[in-house]
Amino acid sequence: MRRRALFLSLTLAACATSPATKSSSTAGPSGQATDFSLEDLDGHEVRLSDFAGKVVLLDFWATWCTPCQAELPYLEKIYEKHKAQGFVLLGISMDGPETIATVPTIVRQYDLSFPVLLDKETEVVGIYNPMRTAPFQVLIDRHGRIVKTRQGYDLGDEKLIERDVVQTLKAT
Repeated sequence: MRRRALFLSLTLAACATSPATKSSSTAGPSGQATDFSLEDLDGHEVRLSDFAGKVVLLDFWATWCTPCQAELPYLEKIYEKHKAQGFVLLGISMDGPETIATVPTIVRQYDLSFPVLLDKETEVVGIYNPMRTAPFQVLIDRHGRIVKTRQGYDLGDEKLIERDVVQTLKAT
């Protein structure tokens, strides 16, 4: 029982959901996105540079993170609504060896159509999300510049995420 309580407290600490830990920021002028390559659920290699000229939202999430799962259906709606305008959403799973097998189940459960990538070695997490906050988003404009980052999720945040996506689509 004590071990489970410790696990739950560590899980909650890793999921940034309280207003005190939530933040959104605009990257500075040197905020150029770093290219990376990860496998999708089918084992195909996907590179960030494959989406040059598009607005990209990187969403770092994990199956053990309740706020991450809460935001997934909303992110799917945003993706479906704006993908024809040049918007790409890349879900990047931060699951480790003990939970990575559940990623496809979650993807099916929420009927996600955007690419979900597996960061098995946490290389991309180390570049964009070194604090390993979950969920965590990085918004990249058509020129490859990081324009926003956001950590945590509360109900209603999807409106702010969509607003940022729409502004970035219009601006670039």
